[in-house]
Amino acid sequence: MGTAYFSHPASLEHLTPPGHPERADRMLSVTDALEGRGFAALDRREAPVCDRAEILRCHPEEYLARIEAAIPAQGQHALDADTHVSPGSLDAARRGVGGCGAAVDAVLAGECGNAFVAMRPPGHHAETATAMGFCLFGNAAIAAKRALDHHGLNRVAVLDFDVHHGNGTQDLLWDEARALFASSHQMPLFPGTGAAGEVGAHDNVLNVPLAAGTGGPEMRRAWDRDILPRVAEWRPELIIVSAGFDAHAADPLANLSWSTGDFAWLTRRICEVAKEVCGGRVVSTLEGGYDLEALAASVAAHVEVLMEYAA
Repeated sequence: MGTAYFSHPASLEHLTPPGHPERADRMLSVTDALEGRGFAALDRREAPVCDRAEILRCHPEEYLARIEAAIPAQGQHALDADTHVSPGSLDAARRGVGGCGAAVDAVLAGECGNAFVAMRPPGHHAETATAMGFCLFGNAAIAAKRALDHHGLNRVAVLDFDVHHGNGTQDLLWDEARALFASSHQMPLFPGTGAAGEVGAHDNVLNVPLAAGTGGPEMRRAWDRDILPRVAEWRPELIIVSAGFDAHAADPLANLSWSTGDFAWLTRRICEVAKEVCGGRVVSTLEGGYDLEALAASVAAHVEVLMEYAA
């Protein structure tokens, strides 16, 4: 069935101030990485603009209206010290939500074996009514809610290996008994959440904090010991991945020491569990990753494994 790849040039029109790590060049690096001969078989699709109702699956109307009103006619507007919007930001963010929703639809319809969504801004720090950490809308959480409420699934898992804790996804799914949120992340580090004692309203949250300097061997043991067995026990009907690549040793915003090969290993293990419990159905969405060379290499490794398991 193959791997579907959702993206759109609108992601380049979300502009941030000079020197900002979450910049349009990230998307150019990802696009270039996936243009090689090894990716000719990708099923390339445009990420559509989502309906407002999709965002309202997780965020209140008042918050969405506030984001819409904050979009400037020109230049940039700071929502906080880290999170900025420009005239093209809302279209890009709505296509991020729309791409994830379309990927869920395609995978659940059997049109593809799995999918990767490459859009920006990222999403996993956006809380119910707070934009933060470069993020406006909770792409992965909204996709999970679409799978549950629109498609009628009973159990979905969201797995987050970004170096920063996905506080937004956790907040949005905290009281969702049908969704398991599991994350490994450096701690202490922004945003300051993600302690092991944060377990969700229904014991549906699993946080595995990693100390600064943690390398690939320790990461692999943590995922094999703590996270993947819990996912297998949960038996989700779909796995959604918040794929951040800023745990790479070269990344400037954090201090974990993973290699490109570690991301390939982790993708493989997630796909193995997905094959066991949900017919291989995986939707992955881009989160962080701020060293351009490391991001490109890690995304390529991630998508190569997705393609292998979707063949």
